[in-house]
Amino acid sequence: MENLQAKIEAILFIATKPLNVKQLCRAVDGEEKDVRDTVAALVAVKNIETSGTHIVQNNDDIQMVTNPACAKLVEEYLAVELDPELTKPSVEALTIIAYRGPITKPEIEAIRGVNCSLIVRNLLLRGLIVEHDDGVKMQSVYTLSTDALRFFGVHGAEELPDYGELHTNAKIEQLLAALSATPTV
Repeated sequence: MENLQAKIEAILFIATKPLNVKQLCRAVDGEEKDVRDTVAALVAVKNIETSGTHIVQNNDDIQMVTNPACAKLVEEYLAVELDPELTKPSVEALTIIAYRGPITKPEIEAIRGVNCSLIVRNLLLRGLIVEHDDGVKMQSVYTLSTDALRFFGVHGAEELPDYGELHTNAKIEQLLAALSATPTV
């Protein structure tokens, strides 16, 4: 795929948070000037009344968002979509994040044994978890949000029942150590 605009649009579409130009350059293997020019072209195409998505630029951060004119529709849709109780897999992932966070998505998947992309995205949309960049792990890590802590009635995750035992569980430590020792392709 040689179309830089399509690559940037795809990355912005799946990103759960704003990306800076350097992150976009790495993601699409592009030069900074080309990426900036392509983002400007995307802004011209997307930020119009008839587009459902817009591109927001805040200093060097870029994010794809819904058209502000559709805010009420999106809010109503999300209220219906997110209103049901959490599914068992979502509760499992949230529990892992609560007791093991900050934790990466691959670590969550190693503990659960299945892909968790949609679950993590749903928990982010619900505001139950927060995504942070981790310089040591060189990827995003997830923790409980303030809203989740308030919902659980605790001031911090360490107040959860059996937190000390589960946060440092030896079997989970071995599993995660094996994951970090596995070479990536």
